[in-house]
Amino acid sequence: MKVYRLKRQFHGYKRGTQFYMISESEFIGVKEFVLRTEDLTNRISLNESELLHNFAFVKEIF
Repeated sequence: MKVYRLKRQFHGYKRGTQFYMISESEFIGVKEFVLRTEDLTNRISLNESELLHNFAFVKEIF
């Protein structure tokens, strides 16, 4: 599982909020990612450009 940190405020979440990547999918060249907050209560669905622009990769957990 990959861990990401928010670089700037996004959809009501504060900068620095930690997210876990739950799912990655690709359909006809369109990538979609599902992330959950650290406490697993909220989830957001993003495309690749939103992920790259607003989130920073922190680490990978096994």
